[in-house]
Amino acid sequence: MSVLFCDSNCELWYERQEALGIRFISMPYAVNGEERCYDLGKETDFKAFFDKMRAGERVTTSALNAQDYMDYFEPVLRSGEDILYLTFSHKLSATFSQMDAAIDELAKQYPDRKILTYDTRSISIGSGELVYIGAKLHREGVPDEEIVARLDALRKREAVYFTPETLVYLARGGRLGKGAAAMGNLLNIKPMLTITSDGALENYAKVNGRKKALRHLADKVKELGIDTDYPIQIVNADEPEDGRLLVDIVREAVGEHAEIWTQPVGPVIGCHCGPGTIGICWISKKDLY
Repeated sequence: MSVLFCDSNCELWYERQEALGIRFISMPYAVNGEERCYDLGKETDFKAFFDKMRAGERVTTSALNAQDYMDYFEPVLRSGEDILYLTFSHKLSATFSQMDAAIDELAKQYPDRKILTYDTRSISIGSGELVYIGAKLHREGVPDEEIVARLDALRKREAVYFTPETLVYLARGGRLGKGAAAMGNLLNIKPMLTITSDGALENYAKVNGRKKALRHLADKVKELGIDTDYPIQIVNADEPEDGRLLVDIVREAVGEHAEIWTQPVGPVIGCHCGPGTIGICWISKKDLY
């Protein structure tokens, strides 16, 4: 039996992570140069973090180094157990080159042990949904390779959409031109973003106004359909009122039979999307890729 790992960029809420016995790798962020690591919400003051962003304080993220990964993995291998690590999208971070270097070194030290990694090709709740499903299979004793195969099939049906309140942070991260961001903010244009089949971010539409943006997200759920064997997840970056409004709109669209989870966006993801971001993830009835 292997030990199952995820990372905190999957944003699976800590109570579910603990209940499923998942070990997680804490991804770092810094506020005014003071480094911290996200704990899946267990002791995080989300409002304080986003208030600091609104006040213009400097927030950044960084990649782990190879030794960090070795510190997580080596004790498990030394105890005689294998590892299955379900990661967030490799397209969105340089940290995985460091992970690969650590795994190469550990393979030399523990040639009889196995480290299997799976790129969910998503992030935040998009990754967390697949981690949750994979963890349930893991607890049922499903072999690691079969878990990966099932997740790979399911990933083709996973829909992830989100809309930021402001374009400033996307522009700051290089995902949107500063001129386009300034004009978009002036005209109250809300970009609609999604995760592509290879795990990158894509700006696929623009909507005029916040309420229309939320309605657009709900319409996407209705358009693609939902597989009610899996939860719909909604996150907000310190914007609980709009988060609740989206829950109401989605509930109206899909009916009472669907399970809907809600939670805050964590600081690492929040550094890039900014306060006020709203996102939604679900498993659709058909392949999207």
